[in-house]
Amino acid sequence: MSDQPRRHSPPEFFFGAMSPYSWFSAERIDSLLPDAQWRPVYAGGLFRANDRSSWGLGEARQQGIAECQARAAAYGLGTIRWPEPWPTNDVTVARAMIFAEEAGLLKPFALAAMRLAFLEGGDLGELGPVLRAGERVGIEASRLEAAVAEPAVKEGLRAAHEHAMSLGVFGVPTVVVAGEVFWGDDRLDQAAAAA
Repeated sequence: MSDQPRRHSPPEFFFGAMSPYSWFSAERIDSLLPDAQWRPVYAGGLFRANDRSSWGLGEARQQGIAECQARAAAYGLGTIRWPEPWPTNDVTVARAMIFAEEAGLLKPFALAAMRLAFLEGGDLGELGPVLRAGERVGIEASRLEAAVAEPAVKEGLRAAHEHAMSLGVFGVPTVVVAGEVFWGDDRLDQAAAAA
């Protein structure tokens, strides 16, 4: 009986704003898992905690970029315009997502940030593009700039990281359904079937 609450809890969607695969899943998840709880994470922190690094920093970079371009086209999302440089540190945008979640604007903010990154080439490692994404969903730039430095927001991001780790999340995007971990945009349909 101790599994009962977990079995009936909604799926959780863990994502990072600088991950193109997270963006692909974010654009599709509402049609497949409309009750999924969006859970922003600091992808760089997940990488470090699991002794991994982004494919964008390795030998598979060009192959990965080509695969992302093809996937974006197949999903009807348009042509990716990669930020320069990419990937970069995503801690600022991760904190901004924690603040947006507290303001009840996580989903629109996350989508605005990811579209700004991958359709307009905005570097979410810089504060300016993060503030622009906030403005697009009605978050005042000065308020968001102050928020990303607030101890409570930093603590919220730490708590989000610990929650993700406690469920076995080691990369993004990941959907957790009744304790089962589905990592990767290509497993979104399997997660939906499991739910």
